[in-house]
Amino acid sequence: MTYLFTNFNVLAVLVASVVSFIIGAVWFGPKTFYPVWMKALGREVPTERVKMTGGETLLMFGGTYLAALIQITTLAAIISLSKESGANFDAANGALFGFIFSVGLGAFGSLSHRMFAQPGMKVYKSLKVWLIEVGQDVVCLTLAGLIIGAWA
Repeated sequence: MTYLFTNFNVLAVLVASVVSFIIGAVWFGPKTFYPVWMKALGREVPTERVKMTGGETLLMFGGTYLAALIQITTLAAIISLSKESGANFDAANGALFGFIFSVGLGAFGSLSHRMFAQPGMKVYKSLKVWLIEVGQDVVCLTLAGLIIGAWA
């Protein structure tokens, strides 16, 4: 199991997870996809600041960061295993790997859940929600793969 961490760059994982968190904040910002996403979910876009407890805020933002950290750590582990078997990695290969990982496993793994979860079985709206949600994942993991590959 120690070979898993032979080519594992912890600093690259931490930087990529912070970059991913920042991209998510911009992606779901009030001037970007948040209003479209909320409407596609069938919800009203809040006109006033939503009040949350400290615990709720910590859970929302801490959980979001933790999820990104776990995704990126998993991507780094897969890249590390690939390098251990002799594969060469640079920024371009890392980005390609992140893209394939995010689309093949992440995006399409969630498609059926999103299709059946939309209220009223509004399949077209669910596709819009899915594209917004997984679009952010694809961008984040592609950039994470680029960062990890560049520092490999």
